[in-house]
Amino acid sequence: MVGVTITKHETATGGEYQAHLADSDATGQLTWQTRDGVHYADHTLVPSEIGNRGVAARLVEAMVADARENHFKIAPLCSYVVAAFRRHPEWEDVKA
Repeated sequence: MVGVTITKHETATGGEYQAHLADSDATGQLTWQTRDGVHYADHTLVPSEIGNRGVAARLVEAMVADARENHFKIAPLCSYVVAAFRRHPEWEDVKA
């Protein structure tokens, strides 16, 4: 995969991780809402022009790494995030 840059954008009630690929203007997103210190991962969107390149997986990996570094839990709500947590039992430490 070409270079992927993941950025984090927060608001008072949640935020999103954005994936930017070096060879595209399209942006992948994973959004969350925050309640009681838990990030509820509620939506993952990867436009078709950057699909099938592991972008969604990179977004979830970024959220998991951020949760470990900043000591918060993740509640998977989005079907993609739910499936990713099933594939990665080693992420149980950050699952709400």
